[in-house]
Amino acid sequence: MQSYWMQVNDGGAVLELRDAPRPEPAADQLLVRMHAASLNRGEFVAGHGLHGKPGSWKAIGGEGAGVVEAVGASVTGFKPGDRVMGRCAGAFSDYALMESVEAIAVPPGLSWEEAASIPLTFLVAFDMLVLQGRLQPGEWLLVNGVSSGVGVASLQLGKVLGAQVIGTSGSQQKLDALHTLGLDVAICTRIADFAPRVMEVTGQKGADLVVNAVGGTVFAEDVRCMAFQGRLATVGYVDGVLHADIDLEALHAKRLTLFGVSNKLRTKQQRAAAIPRFVAEVMPHIAAGRIRAHIDQVVPYTQLPEAKARMEAGGHVGKIVLKIAEGDTA
Repeated sequence: MQSYWMQVNDGGAVLELRDAPRPEPAADQLLVRMHAASLNRGEFVAGHGLHGKPGSWKAIGGEGAGVVEAVGASVTGFKPGDRVMGRCAGAFSDYALMESVEAIAVPPGLSWEEAASIPLTFLVAFDMLVLQGRLQPGEWLLVNGVSSGVGVASLQLGKVLGAQVIGTSGSQQKLDALHTLGLDVAICTRIADFAPRVMEVTGQKGADLVVNAVGGTVFAEDVRCMAFQGRLATVGYVDGVLHADIDLEALHAKRLTLFGVSNKLRTKQQRAAAIPRFVAEVMPHIAAGRIRAHIDQVVPYTQLPEAKARMEAGGHVGKIVLKIAEGDTA
């Protein structure tokens, strides 16, 4: 089979398409014939530490969808021929292994490309908005970098939870494209100057929950526009700025909560713990079409380097998806 590998070093990321043996599932795993897999910016950022020691090679791809080819000896609930989606290491491959506890059945009518765009991104959004963010109907949600994959997922999940959503982006065209998904307030900016506008539109209350997918350059500004008992989720740092000042007076007086969202140090059990709630609380919205994966572009499997370049240039809105295998819609 073919599989994409990546090496991260001081000069950046190097991609290589290799011939590799087809993996065999462990007792609690599924072997999945991949039909589509989507790109996530974090897996290409060296600072996220997802690639082992600098200079080492690793099979890449973090989420995808396909058909179960074989199941491990202790797997229940799935069988060969089932259509599944989920987080899985090495998803940019003809075949990949998926933990059975992280696999999710693909609803009827969902395309492979849509299914491949949901698991990691929406599980991250679920973690931020529901499990840690405790977002309530009527609250204000601020999303920095709202046109990213995680940003669009947070926008859509926020709307079905009944929140009012403010989004920032450096592109007015991208913001305009998100109004159809329910974006209530669009702030076009590339710098940390949005707090006055956030305070204005919220009646000087501030944002109840902030999703920071940008990094250190906007952290202090996020704190400035948080409401009393506001929560701030840090999910990425595409700006490369890993340090920021904390206004301790605001943290103290407004009883703020600051938290991170990452799978880097989580065990398999910790990663899987949210799956049942996600299936029960979010998948019905996806199956009914109230939440739809927002796909920017579908590219052939061999064009991963070009897709990576487009993502890193910031030219996309939503998800970029690799089409790995031909087949009917899920």
